[in-house]
Amino acid sequence: MPAEPQEPDEVDVIVDAWKRERPDVDVSAMQVLSRVSRLARHLDRARKQAFAAHDLETWEFDVLAALRRAGPPYDLSPGRLVAETLVTSGTMTNRVDRLVARGLVERRPDPDDRRGVLVSLTATGRRTVDAALDELLAHEREILGSLDQVDVDRVADALRTLAHRVASAKRPRNDGTQLH
Repeated sequence: MPAEPQEPDEVDVIVDAWKRERPDVDVSAMQVLSRVSRLARHLDRARKQAFAAHDLETWEFDVLAALRRAGPPYDLSPGRLVAETLVTSGTMTNRVDRLVARGLVERRPDPDDRRGVLVSLTATGRRTVDAALDELLAHEREILGSLDQVDVDRVADALRTLAHRVASAKRPRNDGTQLH
């Protein structure tokens, strides 16, 4: 069954203008990537709104969520948190300090490494991240509300393929140069 024709959106207007002004260049990538960029801004606003309802910043949710996803006993090493959240170790130290002060996480000795420390989710932290996740998922379902499950799966598959390609293009080669 063919897709229903849709009204033009902001991206269509932009792409049409570029086609008119620069007919010599292929602007078809804008059809996808400009929409992804605009959707990312909408999602970022929805995330901030969902987290603010639980007195969290996005970075706080990211750290708490990494701990929650780790499963019982909901703890990770600072190095693992750095890897999970893609920030520097200095940034993570500051973030953990702030979350400790709020009673959302605690530091404790690593039982497997006498020199190591684990960052653990407190009961308050777990309740907070679970409530924020529920709120986030409600916002995300609303954003995707006009799509049926087949369309959601199709978009997810296409974006996964694109994400893999982008990630592999950025991976350094064995000689230290970037793949392009």
